[in-house]
Amino acid sequence: MEEAKNTSKDSEPDDPAPQNNFLSSAKDFFLEVSLLSNFTLRFFREVFFPRYEFNELIKQCYRVGYRSLPLVGITGFIMGLVLTIQSRPTLAEFGAESWLPGMVAVSIIREIGPVITALICAGKIGSSIGAELASMRASEQIDAMQVSGINPFKYIVITRIAATTLMVPILVIFSDVIALFGSYAGVNIKGDVNFHLFFAQVFNILKFSDVFPAVIKTFFFGFAIGLIGCYKGYNSNEGTEGVGISANSAVVMGSLLIFIIDMIAVQVASLFM
Repeated sequence: MEEAKNTSKDSEPDDPAPQNNFLSSAKDFFLEVSLLSNFTLRFFREVFFPRYEFNELIKQCYRVGYRSLPLVGITGFIMGLVLTIQSRPTLAEFGAESWLPGMVAVSIIREIGPVITALICAGKIGSSIGAELASMRASEQIDAMQVSGINPFKYIVITRIAATTLMVPILVIFSDVIALFGSYAGVNIKGDVNFHLFFAQVFNILKFSDVFPAVIKTFFFGFAIGLIGCYKGYNSNEGTEGVGISANSAVVMGSLLIFIIDMIAVQVASLFM
């Protein structure tokens, strides 16, 4: 009898829990993609039609852009300084120390400046938007707007996405300029390079094909940051607990989307170079 019991136990199928967990995760992923796609399509359906909330747009541009300048400026300066200091020994081994300004400038303008600044904005701006909208949802402010005849999607979502789309490229350009000044300071730590000579070398190396794709992709970075932040906050259904969840998931999804957009942008730009 014991042998029969052991045989029956051995013949039982494996635990279906891992398979069920995988199917549940896949279902949640595709559901999230579907909801985000519908949210994006709704944005494009409503953004081009009145009523336009210009006052709210200006307010959000001020909050997104001006209030982020100190953090972006400090980050850019440190980024240029550290990159220059770390690159100098390698170039010095090959006797190519004179290439340092141009190499750092291309690295910052093409890739490091836009991506790092966008990640900083995703952490600061994306989390702020997600938490703010989730708080408004929990306190029923969004429902109150609908009752009073105001379109909350236009007033809340479209203005914030438009503000991030417009302001993030400006913040990236500001960060790149500050990073070049940081690079100039780094070059002069162990040397004595004239200001005009440094920037002459920088602009001799930089090309239109370096600057234009880097600027264009920052608009997509800004759009992604605003879209994810608004999506997570606007669709929060967890009450007060959802405020923290929305802020955290907005940063995570926004950062991941920035890397995906950057990967696609690099591939597209390489086709025309």
